[in-house]
Amino acid sequence: MNINDITFPSSSGTMMRAAYATPDDGAKHPGVIVIHEIFGLNDDIRRITARVAELGYAALAPDLYDRPGNRLMCVARTMMTLNRGEGDAFKDLDAARSWLQRQPPVDESRIGVIGFCMGGGFALMYAVRAPLKVAATFYGDVPKTTDQLKGVCPVLGGYGRKDRMFASQGERLEKLLSEMNVAHDVKIYDEAGHSFMSRNFGVLASIGRMGPMKAEYNHEAAEDSWKRIVAFFAAHLGK
Repeated sequence: MNINDITFPSSSGTMMRAAYATPDDGAKHPGVIVIHEIFGLNDDIRRITARVAELGYAALAPDLYDRPGNRLMCVARTMMTLNRGEGDAFKDLDAARSWLQRQPPVDESRIGVIGFCMGGGFALMYAVRAPLKVAATFYGDVPKTTDQLKGVCPVLGGYGRKDRMFASQGERLEKLLSEMNVAHDVKIYDEAGHSFMSRNFGVLASIGRMGPMKAEYNHEAAEDSWKRIVAFFAAHLGK
């Protein structure tokens, strides 16, 4: 497995930072876009991107905050884009998908997406608007109606029961996808909170652990989620 920091042309034409990881067997593989949490493209997202590649996928994690201007403003604009369901971040995901499809190790006809926290919300909504084979959303926002999910591909979801802000959204995702008869695997982990797949540190991470989301890494929930990703992606995206 190889992982490198690269740049690719964003929707505005400027170069956007990303982490890119591929299996090192020389064969063509499906591609997976990895969408970061609110913390942005950091070492933990690079770790996750590398693990996706270890499963047999070419994985690209774009830095959606890598745009001109103050970083806090970039974060705010990205969050507003998610709330609106349209805007620059979705255009940049289109640019990331196009770049990924052109890479020699990638089977351009088989692209999926996986996202975490803010990225989980983007992954789900991007799966509505883009021709993807599979989507995985972990502790991300979920629309309120089936109309907002019309056209979505098969979805895997993971949420923590201790997360008082997002656990109910996992329940809603299960309900909506069942009503739509869309292939899915949604699981709510009783002993986990928010960000149970991620290993974040620092002041914001500490606040997250103490707050209502109870955000912290949970080994059992994380490893079970990786097993579910292996099975669900193999069924709907292939290897």
